[in-house]
Amino acid sequence: MRILVVSHTYIVPLNREKLRLLSYLEPDLEVTIVVPQTWQPGGVQNRQVKTEFYQEHNFRVIPVPNWSQNNQGLLTFGWPIVTLLQSFKPDIIQVEQGVKSLAYAQLIALNKFLKLGTKNILFTWWNIPYHLKFPLAWLESYNLHHTDGLIGGNQDAVNILRSHGYQQKAMVMPQLGVDETLFYAQDQSVLRQSLGLNKEDFVIGYIGRFVREKGLLTLLKSLAALTSLTWKLLLVGRGEFKTVLQQAANQQGISDRLIWVENVAHDQIVNYVNIMQVLVLPSETSHAQTSLMAKGWKEQFGHVLIEAMACKIPVIGSDSGEIPNVIGEAGLIFPEGQSQELTICLKQMIEQTSFREVLAQKGYERVIKEYTNQALAEKLLDFYKNVLKENTVENSDF
Repeated sequence: MRILVVSHTYIVPLNREKLRLLSYLEPDLEVTIVVPQTWQPGGVQNRQVKTEFYQEHNFRVIPVPNWSQNNQGLLTFGWPIVTLLQSFKPDIIQVEQGVKSLAYAQLIALNKFLKLGTKNILFTWWNIPYHLKFPLAWLESYNLHHTDGLIGGNQDAVNILRSHGYQQKAMVMPQLGVDETLFYAQDQSVLRQSLGLNKEDFVIGYIGRFVREKGLLTLLKSLAALTSLTWKLLLVGRGEFKTVLQQAANQQGISDRLIWVENVAHDQIVNYVNIMQVLVLPSETSHAQTSLMAKGWKEQFGHVLIEAMACKIPVIGSDSGEIPNVIGEAGLIFPEGQSQELTICLKQMIEQTSFREVLAQKGYERVIKEYTNQALAEKLLDFYKNVLKENTVENSDF
């Protein structure tokens, strides 16, 4: 089986691990990733990434000249993509740029023009309902009409495209797994001491952006009700909202219990995870009519949850977006924005050691079964085989 995956996400080598492992699952598997030759992460000026060719076993990463270097929807590729399709002749083309992306339409059109007979698979994270007008409505309709398999990073993404008319096979699976050889339980007593933490300090952790929609004001409010207990809040991340959080902590009289750590490389995050007794992701859904963000936001997955679970750190999450589906029965869920409910969860974690240990083990077992890169690679292969078995009627010409 020959698999071609197209996405700007894989300009980062760490993000490719799932697909690299996929190439080793069976002897006849060949996996080729197409990435933009040049890209500006986040659209940041003067921060241009140039990707390089990479090959290992039956796994390749091929940079292809591209138009649009910072917009996922407008990304398209130059003539070398045609040459690659003709020589590689993939059985599967998977594009991870969104249902309204020109890159997906380009690959669908080339698939038909070159008469490859390849199955088209789409990956999308988008989990906020939306309505489109021409020409985007036409573009989405064209792409969905020619999609043989859909992978949603969350259940909402699948449900939305079902409501937009998609009727073929679908599965829910995150784009990126967790590396259990990097994220695992380990002693971090030296780092703990360097942060001024005592042995009796119960460390509640948050990792992520300091922004309003992550629910950090709710977290602070819930902790302000637990000042009779011994705890510290470790906040790992960055963002302009830090000033607002500091002011809120001062007003609630808990600023001396907060520890701020900023600008941590991803491969060092595991060190801070292992300082925590519990990790909290209190995300809050925002809507277009009340948010500065034009289309609203809700948690698409919460990757930090599976990183903590892999380290046997119990987790608490709000019910925003995909969080409840990620945690399952391996942690605690509270209604988003409800500080009193979060206080109850935190108090239970602080006071019940054996309960934390049970959740920690459940979380670890869940990650190993569902969310490691190896587990995702195996699920992905099963999905590909399932899609290839379908004897679907060929769609009309573009």
